[in-house]
Amino acid sequence: MDAGSCVITPPSRAFLPVAGTSQIFPVRRIYCVGRNYVAHVREMGGDESRDPPIFFQKPSDSIVPDGSSISYPPMTSKYHYELELVVAIKKGGRDIPVEDALDHIYGYGVGLDMTRRDVQMDLGKSGLPWEAGKAFDESCPCGPLHPVEQVGHISEGSIRLTVDGEVKQDSDLRLMIWKVPEIIANLSKYFMLQPGDIILTGTPAGVGAVVPGNELVGSIDKLGTLTVRISD
Repeated sequence: MDAGSCVITPPSRAFLPVAGTSQIFPVRRIYCVGRNYVAHVREMGGDESRDPPIFFQKPSDSIVPDGSSISYPPMTSKYHYELELVVAIKKGGRDIPVEDALDHIYGYGVGLDMTRRDVQMDLGKSGLPWEAGKAFDESCPCGPLHPVEQVGHISEGSIRLTVDGEVKQDSDLRLMIWKVPEIIANLSKYFMLQPGDIILTGTPAGVGAVVPGNELVGSIDKLGTLTVRISD
């Protein structure tokens, strides 16, 4: 595409840094998985049966980097955090077999699925899409990606979030209902995955509201930390 032929300035593409390097990972789409830890399903009042995973999307420009301050969004009084393992895709495909899914992964990171919980719940009760509750500005803070060659494939280990130093979420990745290869296989039945896609794989129990002034620190074993602050 010739930028000079565009009638407006083309928007910049979102990216994530690669840990320990000057390289970047360009982001195409953000896919998210809902209700992927039993304890979180319970706290949200959901059915614990192993139904097919719930998928939704966020816009790629909702990414904000580690260390940022993010604005408290309008149209909500219940602004919630959800700490999640991020999976970055290097090789695309459709109908990817579970046994081949790990070959499609570039690396892993730490992410937050920030949520207008009251809006999401109201929309859900009405049978309407979740976008206004999930896919808003600055709703996807993400830390640097760690390539598989450095950290291996991540299937277990601590996932933990604190708010102003107080532990709010504290679980283990091995408790995911749908494991990463299964997520990729199921997602690729609905969408043609492409290099540059990232997947947020669901959050454990302990989600809750934050207010301006709070500092959130999320950590996952082998993947470091993600820190964001809530501003007015």
